[in-house]
Amino acid sequence: MVTKLGTLHGVGVGPGDPELLTVKAARLIGNAAVVAYLAANGKDSTARDIASSYIPATAEHLVIDMPMRVEREPGEKAYDAGAAAIAARLDQGSDVVMLCEGDPFFYGSFMYLFARLAGSYPCAIVPGVTSMTASAAALRRPLSARNEVVKVLPATLPEDRLREELMSAESVVLIKVGRHLAKVRAILGLLDLSSRAHVIIKATHGDEVVTPLLDITEDNLPYFSSILVYSGTEAW
Repeated sequence: MVTKLGTLHGVGVGPGDPELLTVKAARLIGNAAVVAYLAANGKDSTARDIASSYIPATAEHLVIDMPMRVEREPGEKAYDAGAAAIAARLDQGSDVVMLCEGDPFFYGSFMYLFARLAGSYPCAIVPGVTSMTASAAALRRPLSARNEVVKVLPATLPEDRLREELMSAESVVLIKVGRHLAKVRAILGLLDLSSRAHVIIKATHGDEVVTPLLDITEDNLPYFSSILVYSGTEAW
């Protein structure tokens, strides 16, 4: 009879380069009996791909099928199903290592599983390198210095809200750009910020791209894209 519940570990695997995993993340993954991760439409999993060289051959793979839809209901059902599958392993006394792109609590999907399970099971969080800091490193410019303020803005915000936030910003990290590029480009142009904006696509991946926004002609970017907008003053 199992008397001790397993622990759910939310482990950040960083933005793409497997060597950016923390020592703790590598240790937990390397010792994992059960590894869980989201897979887009049941197939693609960037988190799994990043951590693949650390995952033991004997580990059980718990794949959470995440339908890529704009509507919230399919995603909520996927999180419910994933939480139930994880809970079954935790009830058996098995620890579960949940792989999370970037950092689990920085716009990470893990937080939705955490919300469903943390009240009933032991949970531990292992921070990871974020796409935001990886993008700054790729661009070779500090995000901020001294008393400068950095804003992190999802490009999914309504146009009026996004414009308002940008108007009062010093330095900005725009995330979730993807199919919202045309909207973002138009707002940055109206605010005369286009020349201060740089696009980072797939930071730390082998096919990383770093380029001024003004050199981008298409209206969509890959999912793993960020735009960094700097103030007119040097950040160092």
